[in-house]
Amino acid sequence: MKNNRTDGSLKGWLYLLPALLFLGAFLVYPLIDVVIYSFEEGYNSASQTRFGIGFYNYSYVLHDPYFLQAVKNTFLLVIITVPLSTVIALLISVGLNSIKFLRELFRTIYFLPYVTNTLAVGLVFMILFKKTAYSDGFINLIIRWFGGTAVDFIDGPYWAKMFVLCFYTIWVVMPFKILILTSALAGVNPDYYQAAKVDGTSRFRTFMRITLPMISPMIFYLVVTGFIGAFKAYSDVVALFGTNLNAAGMNTIVGYVYDMLYGDSGGYPSYASSSAILLFVIVLTITCVNLLAGKKNVYYS
Repeated sequence: MKNNRTDGSLKGWLYLLPALLFLGAFLVYPLIDVVIYSFEEGYNSASQTRFGIGFYNYSYVLHDPYFLQAVKNTFLLVIITVPLSTVIALLISVGLNSIKFLRELFRTIYFLPYVTNTLAVGLVFMILFKKTAYSDGFINLIIRWFGGTAVDFIDGPYWAKMFVLCFYTIWVVMPFKILILTSALAGVNPDYYQAAKVDGTSRFRTFMRITLPMISPMIFYLVVTGFIGAFKAYSDVVALFGTNLNAAGMNTIVGYVYDMLYGDSGGYPSYASSSAILLFVIVLTITCVNLLAGKKNVYYS
């Protein structure tokens, strides 16, 4: 029996070996390398030299106004878009689940932004909101039609640029959330609704007491992945405001890491590594908080 178990375990590890080698080469080793770089002060990638080892890189990044602005932008994006996109997706999913006529057509329409190229959608949004010498943009035309004043959403005030970024992010992530939530709603046992109907329970109470608890695992999954995805935002911002995000005041933490490596202020892998580690710590902390909160508020049937 022991020999059979040993042979089975050996075969299992052999099957896992390609995946373990792949993860080790492309995940574990780079992560260890980033941690090492983050502590190497004055590291020069060309000469492979450094001044010393310490916490100067972290001190520099935490006092860099560009990094602090990137942290502010990222947190605002996360706090605004994750709850709003989840709530809107839930309302749309409930509406889709309650209708039968043309349900599949509506699902397809809502899912289209998810399969459309991110940069292409960003360019469309930029055209809609950008104010130029020849046109104020389609959105400003609507604002003027209602008697308002045209606003430059792309190159104008900070609040306007953040509004466009949040609007765009919600638009992009919502289709995936609708797909997940409609699938979760379809999996709820109809017997619960029949029992509630027999008891004369109102629709709102049925939604709060039956629907929400039954799909809470999927909502929790979307919230956790939504937080992680929003913290990694970069391509969406580039699509709207171009590559010089520091000048636009709209950089994100991932954008700051990229700039430190390849941007106008690039060539500083130590600063990029330390900022990447800080992002990792932030995301890990918030994910752990979400997991702890999920233990009390998520119902697993």
